[in-house]
Amino acid sequence: MPSFKEYLAIIDNPDHRQRLETILNWVETEFPELEFQIKWNQPMFTHHGTFIIGFSKAKNHISVAPEKACLKEFAEEIAESGYNATSEIFRIKWDQPVNYKLLKEIIEFNIKDKADCQTFWRKS
Repeated sequence: MPSFKEYLAIIDNPDHRQRLETILNWVETEFPELEFQIKWNQPMFTHHGTFIIGFSKAKNHISVAPEKACLKEFAEEIAESGYNATSEIFRIKWDQPVNYKLLKEIIEFNIKDKADCQTFWRKS
């Protein structure tokens, strides 16, 4: 399975690479029970085989994907953080601060909400 370093090596901009590495390392440190995986060319974290959160790089931002139910739950906090959101992701621009408190709440919500989930994605 590809590692952080293998995934990060494809990011040409060293500042973007460092920023995403910092976020991925933070998730791994804060939530050691999560498993790191790369699926669909994106780094993501799972718990007991179910998706918890994913990240991907774009030209102008990092996309954060915690699933629709979680985005709805934290829509206000995401907007208050200055992040642009769609129904599937929210975006942290490369020059915006990362709201780690919000990321922690999102991940904790997904772990708890999906504790009994037996599928990779929530069934809506």
